[in-house]
Amino acid sequence: QVQLVESGGGSVQAGGSLRLSCVASGGVLSTSVLGWFRQAPGKEREFVAGITWSGSITNFADSVKGRFTISRDNMKSTVYLQMNSLKPEDTGVYYCAAEIHSRVRVSTREDEYDYWGQGTQVTVSV
Repeated sequence: QVQLVESGGGSVQAGGSLRLSCVASGGVLSTSVLGWFRQAPGKEREFVAGITWSGSITNFADSVKGRFTISRDNMKSTVYLQMNSLKPEDTGVYYCAAEIHSRVRVSTREDEYDYWGQGTQVTVSV
């Protein structure tokens, strides 16, 4: 019954903001590392940001540092990705992912993650 459900995607102009949410169901997910990946058309899926269970460790792709923030609310089993100063190159499908084996590091490798959501589309226009 493990499930990750993303929401909050949409279309914005460059410089705008969006906040993505991911609700995680399933007991083990409540203590998992939660991360965000994205995939642009014709490109491989890439790591965007991740956060440990405690929130004490975060990790961001260089391309989004200073613009995106990640947070989680364990009471709601939800992870958020606040995206500011959006650029056209941020366009893509954003996926929420959970890694169940680590609480002390945030991996950037997609093969380290165990569960995935269906994705939510983010489109940034000029």
